[in-house]
Amino acid sequence: MNPILIVDDDADFRESLSWLLDSAGYSSQGYASAEEFLASYQGEPACLLLDVRMTGMSGLELQRQLLDKSYQIPVILITGHGDVPMAVAAMKNHAFDFISKPFNDESLLDIIANAVADIPRRFVLQGQQLDARANWEELSKREQQVAALVAEGGSNKSVAEDLGISVKTVEIHRSRVMKKMKADNLAALIQQIALL
Repeated sequence: MNPILIVDDDADFRESLSWLLDSAGYSSQGYASAEEFLASYQGEPACLLLDVRMTGMSGLELQRQLLDKSYQIPVILITGHGDVPMAVAAMKNHAFDFISKPFNDESLLDIIANAVADIPRRFVLQGQQLDARANWEELSKREQQVAALVAEGGSNKSVAEDLGISVKTVEIHRSRVMKKMKADNLAALIQQIALL
């Protein structure tokens, strides 16, 4: 079973959450700070219970850093001082859920069960995003420009005009883009660029 990772600077709260999770049949691992968590987490399948306000890096900042790395771990944000803008920011960063203290244990366990059920889908997406980013980084700057314009629907002629290069040069770049992005057709290229 995928572990439940707890990031909270309150040791007593981490311990009580860990006890609750263990009693429900989950394995859990606690971290005292976002920095401690980032030092050990490598993108493996798990579910994250994350305190919003902590000493050092905040939960919202940690959530943004995970997104920047294309990690698709479901994040359940927990706060004792929730407000609407904070909840909106969390959901914009694709939080799985946002829960305020004090909360009902059964409600939290229901949210966790739903998050755990979503892990396989999220980690297929994570693999696709990481592959697309690795392919994108293989492109030269000019190839990235051509790829972006082609994905927006630009013809070879219009891309050539936009970049001030010949149509033949666009064709060469476009061919390299398709090969490096491992895209068999334009739809596949657009799909990969959408994952970036």
